[in-house]
Amino acid sequence: MNLDIVIFGLSITSSWGNGHASTYRALAKALAARGHAVTFLERDKPWYRDNRDVDELPYARVELYQTLAEVPRRFGEQVRDADLVILGSYVPDGAVLADWITSRAKGVTAFYDIDTPVTLRRLDSGESDYLRAATIPRFSLYLSFTGGPTLALIEDLYGSPRARALHCAVDPQMHAPVAADPAESPISIPTWELGYLGTYSEDRQAALERLLIEPARRLPTRRFVVAGAQYPADIGWPANVDRIEHLAPERHAAFYCAQRYTLNLTRRDMAVAGFSPSVRLFEAAACGTPVISDRWPGIETFFKLGRELLIADTTENVVEAICELPEDRRRELGVAARQRVLEAHTAAHRAIQLEGYHREALAGRAACRKLDDGVEAVA
Repeated sequence: MNLDIVIFGLSITSSWGNGHASTYRALAKALAARGHAVTFLERDKPWYRDNRDVDELPYARVELYQTLAEVPRRFGEQVRDADLVILGSYVPDGAVLADWITSRAKGVTAFYDIDTPVTLRRLDSGESDYLRAATIPRFSLYLSFTGGPTLALIEDLYGSPRARALHCAVDPQMHAPVAADPAESPISIPTWELGYLGTYSEDRQAALERLLIEPARRLPTRRFVVAGAQYPADIGWPANVDRIEHLAPERHAAFYCAQRYTLNLTRRDMAVAGFSPSVRLFEAAACGTPVISDRWPGIETFFKLGRELLIADTTENVVEAICELPEDRRRELGVAARQRVLEAHTAAHRAIQLEGYHREALAGRAACRKLDDGVEAVA
C-alpha cells in the first residue's frame, strides 16, 4: 500500500550543524523509492535559511512555513487525511504541534525522536519545549533513535502504546568507496591518518581531545582532520590537525575515503543510554573506512567489535591502531563494516521497518475498535 506521509522535521533543507538533515533526506528518498508520497514541513528559521544547501528535493515535496499560525490553514487538510503523520524532535513549537497533530490526524501518528536520551532528560526536568509527557500516549508510535531498554521505559513510564527503534541509516548511493586521490577527489587534501566529522558539542569535546587531538600531538609527522561547525576559537588545534568548517553531504564520501581511520564519538546522553548509533558511524562504514569508536552499551549489536569496528578508550588505543595494526587487517575492517551496513543499516531497511510499524499501529487500532464494539454489545 502506497502511503501519504507528512513529516514535520527540524530541517531537511540545511545540513549546516544539523545531523537531522542526513536522516530525513535518506529516509524520504527511500520511502519515495518504495512508492510513498512524502511531504516535509519545515519552519523557516534564520540559521537554516542562511545556510541552506538544498531548496528542492526530487523525492519529497518540501514546504516552508514562517509561523505556527500558518500550519492549520495551509496543511490542515493534508494532515487530517494523511496515512502517516510524523513529528520530529527539536521542531520549533513542537509541543503545540503535537497536540494539534494528534487531535487532527485521522491516520497513524508518530513522534520521531532523533534525540531520545536528551528528550527524556528534558521531560524529567520540565525543560522540553518540543514534546510534553502527557502527549506521548496520544501518538500511535514513538519512533526512537535509541533502542534497547529505553524503549520499554518509554512505554512503561510515559505510556506510549508502541515505542519502536528507528535508527539512523545511510543512502548507499551517496556513501560508498570513492577515489581518495587528490586529483580525483572533490576535496584536494592528502590522506589523513584519522578524521572526525561532527558539529562541536561540549560533552563530546573531552573524548575528541583524548582520541584525536592528543594522538595528533604524539604523532606530529602524521596528519589528522576535524570537520564541523561551531567549534570555539580557543581550541588549541595541533599544527597537524586540519580544520574544515562545513562539509556538504555530497562530499562526505570523499572525506571518509581520504582517511585511514575515522573516529566515531557519541553524545554523553546517548552514550549513557546506549543503543544509539550515530549517522556518521554508518556513513563512514558504508564508505569502507575503518572506524575507531568510543565505547557505549549496545554497540556490539550493530558491529562485531574487533572484526568490523575498533573500540578505543584511551589515547594509546588510537596510537596503537594507527601505528601497529597491519595494513591488510585495517582494510579487512573497512570491508566487513561496509558489508554489515549494506545488510542492515541502509535507508531502505528503515523504510521497510517504518512500513511494518505503520501496519502494526493500524492493527492495534482495529483491535481496540473490535474490543470497544464487544464491550458495548455485552453492555
